[in-house]
Amino acid sequence: MDWMIYGANGYTGRMMVEEAVKRGLKPVLAGRSAAALEPLAQKHGLAVRAFALDNPAALRTGLNGIGLVLHCAGPFSATCRPMLEACLDVGAHYLDITGEIDVFALCHEHDAAAREKGVVVLPGSGFDVVPTDCLAAQLKRELPGATALVLAFEAGGGPSPGTAKTSVEGLGKGGRARIGGVVKRVPLAWKTRTFERDGEQRFAMTIPWGDVYTAHVSTGIPDIEVYMGVPPATAARLRRLRLLGPLLGLGPVQAWLKKQVEKKVRGPSDNTRGKTGCVVWGEARDAAGHELKRRLRTPNGYDITVTAALGIVQRLLQGPAPAGGYYTPSKLMGADYVLSLPGVRLD
Repeated sequence: MDWMIYGANGYTGRMMVEEAVKRGLKPVLAGRSAAALEPLAQKHGLAVRAFALDNPAALRTGLNGIGLVLHCAGPFSATCRPMLEACLDVGAHYLDITGEIDVFALCHEHDAAAREKGVVVLPGSGFDVVPTDCLAAQLKRELPGATALVLAFEAGGGPSPGTAKTSVEGLGKGGRARIGGVVKRVPLAWKTRTFERDGEQRFAMTIPWGDVYTAHVSTGIPDIEVYMGVPPATAARLRRLRLLGPLLGLGPVQAWLKKQVEKKVRGPSDNTRGKTGCVVWGEARDAAGHELKRRLRTPNGYDITVTAALGIVQRLLQGPAPAGGYYTPSKLMGADYVLSLPGVRLD
């Protein structure tokens, strides 16, 4: 099966290409600009296809003969729908590395079409949300009657430009939590608490992470909150931003904030990624008060994004082909998939 990395010249896309080649894979490199792709393609002897996502005819031509797309060009709020619909039209599996709740919901809405086409649709095949989704599935397996789930992570190294832009978009949407089985809007930094790490209490705040959507699909647990470890000052600053409310979502404000990201954010260096990792916490409770806790340690979020996504790519390339439809990582790969990835261990 021929397959493609779209957004191959971006921060994470380049990492995907380098690791794919190390694994003996030969993806087609794609994006909007051939000039941006050619140096990377020439380095590895790979094919290039250049097309924009806002041209439906060119997009479908660009996917001609492609059986799987690993979509790495965010923000996925803008790029998911055209690529997903094109993949369904041409019969190509769709993977991406989003962490955006609305994108997970959009992909899930296409479940019936994906089933009909025999196409796997799996958004969130990277750090968003493989470790947390697998941890949630493990907890549900061990506490089948769980009714409440808390997930949390602390990630070092800093964000890529794409992740930073996605965070900017989230400011205008507020927080999210799943309450009584329904995803509901809550204020920014809605709740705060601490999690234990190496004998210390680490401060964290609620965030609108993708598991608010996906963990319910994977486990059926009705109440889900997701936290990120941050300095207390970050939570205080976000709570002050609540006063700006809808202003944060206005086009000119968003454009200005994203321009600042372009000026200042480059993503963690190889050295920084090698020195930083992530801790992921999970807590499940049932109606009788039984509680189960589990903690994972992983490499830097971008490193595990690459290994997690490419592991799913290889599963689909090597077969046997699963039935088409919408999947979460644990639904396709199993709850213990994350434990098979390099550098991941239960703590």
